[in-house]
Amino acid sequence: MKNNKVVLAFSGGLDTSFCVKYLTIEKGMEVHALTVNTGGFSAEEGEVLRQKALDLGAKSFVMAEVERGYYQDCVRYLVYGNVLRNNTYPLSVSAERMFQAIETAKYAREIGASAVAHGSTGAGNDQVRFDLVFQTLSEDLEIITPIRDLRLSRQEEIDYLEKNGISWGWEKAKYSINQGLWGTSVGGAETLSSHKPLPEEAYPSPLQKTTPEKVELTFVKGEMVAVNGQYFDHPVEAIHALQALAKAFAIGRDIHVGDTIIGIKGRVGFEAAAPLIIIKAHHLLEKHVLSKWQLYWKEQMGNWYGMLLHEGQFLEPVMRNIEVFLESTQESVSGNVFVELHPYRFELHGIQSDHDLMHSSFGQYGEMNKAWTGDDVKGFTKILANAGKIYQAVHSDKPEAE
Repeated sequence: MKNNKVVLAFSGGLDTSFCVKYLTIEKGMEVHALTVNTGGFSAEEGEVLRQKALDLGAKSFVMAEVERGYYQDCVRYLVYGNVLRNNTYPLSVSAERMFQAIETAKYAREIGASAVAHGSTGAGNDQVRFDLVFQTLSEDLEIITPIRDLRLSRQEEIDYLEKNGISWGWEKAKYSINQGLWGTSVGGAETLSSHKPLPEEAYPSPLQKTTPEKVELTFVKGEMVAVNGQYFDHPVEAIHALQALAKAFAIGRDIHVGDTIIGIKGRVGFEAAAPLIIIKAHHLLEKHVLSKWQLYWKEQMGNWYGMLLHEGQFLEPVMRNIEVFLESTQESVSGNVFVELHPYRFELHGIQSDHDLMHSSFGQYGEMNKAWTGDDVKGFTKILANAGKIYQAVHSDKPEAE
């Protein structure tokens, strides 16, 4: 190694707290803690993290603010593509890990560090996401992963920290919470099973409202820009406004089951009120304003984009190609979507758009045709049936098997 400087992707949780202490004491390294804020930390929480890192022995602490860049370079494409992994999960953690890794590599270069570190275990997706970014952007940096390499249990980490003077009540943290702009993940003993649901108290946002409320969401070229007629300077602010309204109804809770990058099945709880409402509202608007084949190919490309992002491939060049396609489909995706919020769920009531393809001058589905005649349809269906008639004629002459 050129020097003993290491930049640690620091969340302030048990694993990364252990890493600060371990790298400082056991490895004699100069630890520079970096927290990358993708929308999960307030300024006050940032100060708490700063003090934690310094108390643990870090040489420095930096909070990198990337929320708007995260939205611009990733989240908006998740909306354009209506991306829900396995039709369930809005990639709350998968997406932000890429940006945390990118910023960690960038900061390591800025301060001339010879190593980067993260607190991932050897059994999940995050280790691959961090490592892929680090190897792609900074091949010369050493990658240090104490939790993965030492194969430590949670209790062993707690014991080590307490032995070294850090006793912060780790055993009280029954659930692992990761919050960002695009949702909050929740992990606990129940998600390690295949049948147990997360209890009410596991979710960060308790039910506070039970009387239904109507909400109007305004989209311009695929981006949500206003909530209930209030326009915002940036779509990120609109997301936070909707989240504030919807989380009081405890909307957006679910458990995602999926295939990990390393080949095992994984289960994680999450709450993502605003992301789920936005994706479903956006999709409804698209159903009205896009053509059949635009919707079809968008679904294919959105699924691929989400899968590649989930598996740590955000830097793969094809992602930029898919982004161009997705953005090009949003030219007419403008209008209002009417939503009603209920406890634990929401309803989509309809849309209003100048680009609505349900244009009455051509007819109304199942009611009246104005731009064609019955004879036109008879001729159309006769030609349309040709391929089927040919197939039936060829195969109906084959002898039956004895």
